[in-house]
Amino acid sequence: MNGFSTEEDSRDGGAGAPGFGHICCLVDDGERCNRPAGNASFSKRIQKSISQKKLKLETDKNVRHLYICDFHKGFIQSVRNKRKRKGSDDDGGDSPDHDAESPEVDLFQLQVNTLRRYKRHFKLQTRPGLNKAQLAETISRHFRTIPVNEKETLAYFIYMVKNDKIRHDQKPDSSIH
Repeated sequence: MNGFSTEEDSRDGGAGAPGFGHICCLVDDGERCNRPAGNASFSKRIQKSISQKKLKLETDKNVRHLYICDFHKGFIQSVRNKRKRKGSDDDGGDSPDHDAESPEVDLFQLQVNTLRRYKRHFKLQTRPGLNKAQLAETISRHFRTIPVNEKETLAYFIYMVKNDKIRHDQKPDSSIH
């Protein structure tokens, strides 16, 4: 779905839950990771993505499984989700300044129905039958294109809070007679 296989991608095909009792199979910048492995696998697709980004991650040749820890799973996902600057020619794409200006929103955490409502609301054109990861990526691309005047938005939000205009967390008074 999101590029992390959780089933039959391990080399050893051992019994039990995926990743159970294993240590992360990755070597990070020459040093073996000692974190406990989760249920995510270092698939061929992920390996290709990592090599394109020129990250110093590789599998330990002495390990008979492909399970990775949650730290590396999150790290790989964050690297894969970073967008490139428009007009940037280098492979890095992002600078630390750019990350501070526009933080990444992880839309994959939303439910599929929420993603579909977003798609419908903004009338996004997609091919039929997208899975959650593809839908989240499409919506993420659209979400980043929406212009936001931060000062105006923050000022309006503070005004609404100070004047007690936001009541989303309160129940309607219509039930009280």
